[in-house]
Amino acid sequence: MRQKIKIPVNDSVNFSFEECLHFLNRSDKECLHYITDGKLRRMLLAGGEPVIVEIAPGDMPAYLEATVLAPSGEVFPEADIIRFITHWLHLDASLQPFYDYTLTDPVLNGIASEYHGLRLVGMPDLFEALTWPIIGQQINLSFAYTLRQRFIQHFGFHISTDGTDYYLYPQPEVIAALTTEQLTPMQFSRSKALYLIEMAKAMAEGRMSAELLAALSYEEARAKLVSMKGIGNWSANYALMKYSRFPQALPLEDVGLHNAIRYRLGLPAKPDPAALQEYTKSWKEHAAYATFYLWRSLLSPTNN
Repeated sequence: MRQKIKIPVNDSVNFSFEECLHFLNRSDKECLHYITDGKLRRMLLAGGEPVIVEIAPGDMPAYLEATVLAPSGEVFPEADIIRFITHWLHLDASLQPFYDYTLTDPVLNGIASEYHGLRLVGMPDLFEALTWPIIGQQINLSFAYTLRQRFIQHFGFHISTDGTDYYLYPQPEVIAALTTEQLTPMQFSRSKALYLIEMAKAMAEGRMSAELLAALSYEEARAKLVSMKGIGNWSANYALMKYSRFPQALPLEDVGLHNAIRYRLGLPAKPDPAALQEYTKSWKEHAAYATFYLWRSLLSPTNN
């Protein structure tokens, strides 16, 4: 008998599992999760053990259902699985305040109905949230996904079951033990390799941790991250948005955000910094969701 776990969905009238899957299905180089027949599979840790779970809509809108596929015949801590999936898909969010706000904003007006129910899909692993922006710096998104895939497949814990390879994101202790020479043959620049290793050391040594960030305000957390090698304002806001869930996190330097605003408003070119400040100045506690929904709009055919 496989273990099945009900996962509560807050504000379920404003939740769409299908919209979340659409966003998660944006790269063919993804190897941390897989989508098949409207269901989502990935490996995560429960009770310190790697387990493979399948996530699907529950028999009621207010729940998702997670089924432990492997190892079979064992029972794992439900709280760990619920916590991970809730954080990942932001199932404890309430979207109505954001949706109400979009009706008053020239850039966002209409976007809530276009992607109704989409949650801000996050990263429950702090090391992933801090290193993915480093991996993606100064390269196009397609190549960034290629590097990320190599990074995960070379250094992440791996299980193969039913013909599918499942991975956990590499642990800081593993990357902290590397040299830059072990990353540069994978096409990481020397500086990027150094930043990844330095971040791993900071986490392995406890100089950076989820507990440390949780004790800080948004401004303090951003300043702490920006003080670290390889982390600028964009990278800091990305991590604070995707992991720490600060609603005011705004990666204003993001090129995708610039393009999305341009398309939404029908501008002849990307807005300049002064215009960006003007367009986003009232977002405040809606900044993270505004950014995420605008990123989602880039996946629409008319914006490609």
